[in-house]
Amino acid sequence: MRVALLTEGARPFAQRSAGGWCARLVEGLGEHEFELYVLAGAAGSGVADSPSGRWRGVHELALWGRRPPGRTPGALRRRQYVRAYEDLVRALVMPGGRASFGTGLYRLAALAREDGALPAFLASAHARRALERVWRSPGADTSAGQPLVCDVLVAADLLEQCLRPLSAPWYGTGPGGLGAADLCHVVGGGPAALPALVAKQLHGVPLVVTEHGLHLREQYLGYREAPYRWPVRALLLAFFRALTEETYRQAAILTPGSAHDQEWQRRCGADPARTRVVYEGTPAVSRAPAGPEPSAPTLVWAGPLEPGRDTELMLHAFAGVLAELPGARLVVHGEQAAPGYLAHCRAVAGRLGVADAVEFAGRPASTAEAWEGGTVAVFSALSQRSPRLLADAMLSGRAVVSTDVGVAREVVGPTGLLVPPRDPRALATACLALLRDEERRARLGLAGRLRAQERFAVEPVIGAFREVYLELVSQWPAFPAAEGGGGAVGEHPRPFARPAEYWLADGRGAGAPQAAAGSAAGDGPDRVEGGVEGGSQDARRDGSRDGCAEDACDRPGALAEAV
Repeated sequence: MRVALLTEGARPFAQRSAGGWCARLVEGLGEHEFELYVLAGAAGSGVADSPSGRWRGVHELALWGRRPPGRTPGALRRRQYVRAYEDLVRALVMPGGRASFGTGLYRLAALAREDGALPAFLASAHARRALERVWRSPGADTSAGQPLVCDVLVAADLLEQCLRPLSAPWYGTGPGGLGAADLCHVVGGGPAALPALVAKQLHGVPLVVTEHGLHLREQYLGYREAPYRWPVRALLLAFFRALTEETYRQAAILTPGSAHDQEWQRRCGADPARTRVVYEGTPAVSRAPAGPEPSAPTLVWAGPLEPGRDTELMLHAFAGVLAELPGARLVVHGEQAAPGYLAHCRAVAGRLGVADAVEFAGRPASTAEAWEGGTVAVFSALSQRSPRLLADAMLSGRAVVSTDVGVAREVVGPTGLLVPPRDPRALATACLALLRDEERRARLGLAGRLRAQERFAVEPVIGAFREVYLELVSQWPAFPAAEGGGGAVGEHPRPFARPAEYWLADGRGAGAPQAAAGSAAGDGPDRVEGGVEGGSQDARRDGSRDGCAEDACDRPGALAEAV
């Protein structure tokens, strides 16, 4: 089947990449054809310069920076744009107007597809006046402060950039069009979901949403320090919240990267029946375990140096460890993520009298090297949103101690020690218990490695998405947007009847079955060679061919018999 993979490149406050995970998914699902659609940070960001051999096509749209060129709509058309834009803004600022978000969003997308004037309108004075009119109207939520003229100008510019995907040249059923895809897979959420929402609205293409770091949560955290006044921050966060709710409502399947993220999605309106946890696989599962422990009892801590990681708690706990084990050492790996925080941590270590036993080693050459230099891996964060670093430490075979926050309990489980956050005495006690018991360290380290290998291997992730794709496409109606138009009276589009592999048998390893199917069906060589391009579209349009069960297609000659 043809899969449109949509994601973001680099952008302010939410760094994201189309590399590693997406590439592993595409390589693992070689039976499908993938086209990559990237919302890049700015023109020429280089995201689309990644190796293109995996992709059937790579399409890039600059999300930030100078707006795309385009003509301004005429007077009559402008009034239609203004009404749709006001509906969208009303959903962001009116306490009871959330329902109009989808109406305004899809109307703007339809207008943009008809005349391509959306970028010019959003950058015009008419859009700014419409935003100001609704934002300052009676009943608008101004708890973050009354918007000033400068706020209107800044917010209008930011909304224009957020809404750029609505005018992307990606819609339609031609080459490179999302309407020609069997499904859209959104990786990361946020504005990357906008093209998929429009494709579902226009062409009935189902969408899958995968979030390894929840986009809305990242926006809430990032906008705390954004260089805008509070009214602008509140408006933009309302936009991302409404977009997230609409994405969760329209998605056929949501695949969060942890049960912790799944709970967040449920609070944002996600249907539990359409939500499945799929852990983020990592090639590190095949990495050899760390070698012999260092001669001195050593605690190793890794992560960005910032208050949220609570390195200060680690230093206070280490003071208690050093009092009991004078030969102990603490190695802190990581770069400064908050200005002045490294100097603050050094000062804390000096005040506690442990500076000589603490090494601030900076960024390690690799995380595997960091864990190998320690006896026990320690995590002292106030919030553990991502399981990546925890899983990496467990894969090293070192025993793990962590504060019981976020995904820690879900990832570590019974293979490590969990302690309450902000409790240096409990953290010190747990570290001492492992440093003093070599047999327990070895047992927990091995159990943790096996647990991480089971949960974060790449193969189960690939298998999970293979099942998701096939299940979704097999149950989704063919061109539901066309229902009621064309065809015989009372005829309805039928779901996909054939497994997706049938349409991908284009001679690359399955030539004989396909040739048999082509000759039996009466299709000429062009139809056989077309594979996805010809057969899938034709079968979905008429919906009249008999299907075959997926298991039956594994038998020699079964395809010819079924057709």
